[in-house]
Amino acid sequence: MAIVTPGETTADGRRTLRLASPATLEPIGEIECATEADVTAAVRAAREAQPAWSALSFDERARYMDRARKVLIERQEEVIETVLAESGKARAEAINMDIFAGCDSLCYYAKNAERFLRPQHKRPHGMMRFLKKVTVFYQPLGVVGVITPWNGPFILTLNAGVQALMAGNTVVAKPSEVTPFGGAKVRDLFDAAGLPDGVFNLVEGDGETGAALVEAGVDKIHFTGSVRTGRKIAEACGRRLIPCTLELGGKDPTIVTSDVDIPTAAAGTVAASFMNTGQFCCGSERVYVMSDIAEEFTDEVVRLVAAMRQADHGEFDVGAIFWDKQLEIIEDHLNDAVSKGAKVLTGGGRNPDLKGLYIEPTVITDVDHSMKIMTEETFGPIIPIVPVESEEEAIRLANDTTYGLSSTVWCNDEARGVEIARRIQAGSTCVNDMAVTYGIPEAPFGGRKDSGIGQANGEVGVRGFCHPQPVIVDRFKGKQTAQTYPYSSKNDKLTQRIIKILWGTPIGRWLS
Repeated sequence: MAIVTPGETTADGRRTLRLASPATLEPIGEIECATEADVTAAVRAAREAQPAWSALSFDERARYMDRARKVLIERQEEVIETVLAESGKARAEAINMDIFAGCDSLCYYAKNAERFLRPQHKRPHGMMRFLKKVTVFYQPLGVVGVITPWNGPFILTLNAGVQALMAGNTVVAKPSEVTPFGGAKVRDLFDAAGLPDGVFNLVEGDGETGAALVEAGVDKIHFTGSVRTGRKIAEACGRRLIPCTLELGGKDPTIVTSDVDIPTAAAGTVAASFMNTGQFCCGSERVYVMSDIAEEFTDEVVRLVAAMRQADHGEFDVGAIFWDKQLEIIEDHLNDAVSKGAKVLTGGGRNPDLKGLYIEPTVITDVDHSMKIMTEETFGPIIPIVPVESEEEAIRLANDTTYGLSSTVWCNDEARGVEIARRIQAGSTCVNDMAVTYGIPEAPFGGRKDSGIGQANGEVGVRGFCHPQPVIVDRFKGKQTAQTYPYSSKNDKLTQRIIKILWGTPIGRWLS
C-alpha cells in the first residue's frame, strides 16, 4: 500500500499500520507490526525446522516447489489483484513480473539446484595431485532472513526464497510495510503447497521489525532496498560476522550510438524507463545519445511517451507511484532540474485528472550532472536525455555516478555494443534490449559501488546461500603426516632441493 499511516495499538501492544491504495487513495487494509519477540519466535521456528528440511533430497524439495508453481498458476488472479491493489501498476506488469517470473523461478531452481550444489571434485595441482583428493561440499547456511522492498514485494520475496529453500535453508521473510500483502501471498503460496511448518516464515512490519530480524540470530541476510538501509544492514551483519547480499539503488545509464534503428532504440528506451511506473531498480534513468541522431531520437521518444495511457482502472500503460514518499522525491528532482534550466518536452508533473499518486510520463532535456535527476535515484516515470559528441563522452558520463547496478547500450554493431558495455562500471549491461538481467537466472545479478554487494540468481545465487566446505582426503591414509616430527636439518635440505627443482627449473614449473 502506497500510503501508510499509524493505526491504534493492539491490546497486546503491537503497533498497527493502516494502508491505502496509491491509485484511489481508498483504505485497503491494515497490518500488525511484528514485535522483537514475534521475530525471535519466527527465527526459532525456522531453526527447529531446518535440519529436517535440509535432510530432504533435492527431488523432495523440488516437489514442494512444483506444487507451489501449480498453486500459483491456479491462484494467479488472486495474486494479480493483490499486487494491483497495493501498487496501482498496470495489469500487464503484474502478470509478467510476478506470475510469469514467479513460475519461471519455481521451475528453474527446482530443476537446477541439485546441479549447482552437487559435490565438486577438485584435482590438486603439482605434487599434491599424487597425495590428496579434494571435494567441495555445499552446506546450507541455516536460517536466512529475506527483506524485500515495496516495488516488487511478491517476486522479490519468492525468487530469493526459492533459492534459499532449494539450497536447504529455512527462511524468515519481511516484506516492506508499504506493500506487505504481495509478500504475504508468498507465504500463502507455500502454505498451500504443503511446505512443512517453520520452513518459510513471514513477519510483517516496518523498519523496526526489519532491524529485529537482522539481530535475531539468522545466518544470512538477503536484502533488497535503499542504500541507506543497506549500509545499516551491512554494519549489523559485519558486527555479527554473518554474510549478506545487498541489492541496492541504481541510476542506470543508457547509451545510444549513431548507427541504431531509431524507432527500435526509442521504443526500447521508453520500455526500460517506464516499466513498473519507473520504479524498477535496473530501469533506465539517464539516456546519452549521439548528437547527430539526438533530435530524431528525442522526437520519437516524445511521440511514444505522449501517447502512453495513464489511469486508475481498466487498460493503461503507466500506473501510480507506489509510495507517497517516493512521489515527493520525484517531484523534488523534477523541480530541481527545471529550476536549473531543464526543458520539459512532455509531462512534467502530477496528473491533474487522477486523484491518486500519479506523475505524468515525462521527457526532459537540457539536463546535466549538476541536477539531482542525473545523479540521485529518481525511481519514477521520467526520461532525461543528453546529447553527446562521442561514445567516449557517453561512457565517461555513464560512469560519473556513485551507483553501478545496471546499464543499457543500443548499437547496431553488436561487437562494438559489447565493447561499450564492458567499459561501463555496472553490475550488468544489456545490449539492444531493456533491462532483463534479473529475469534471466543464468546471469548473476548484483551491483557495484553504492548499488550493493554480492549477487543473486543462478548458480552464483544458490551457492550464495551455502558454505562451500572443502573436504581433503590423504591418498595414503595419513602416513606422510605421521612422519612430520621430529624436524631435522636433513629433511629441511631435502625440501629446499625440491623447491629449487619445482620452481627453479622449466620442467619443474611445468610439473607444478
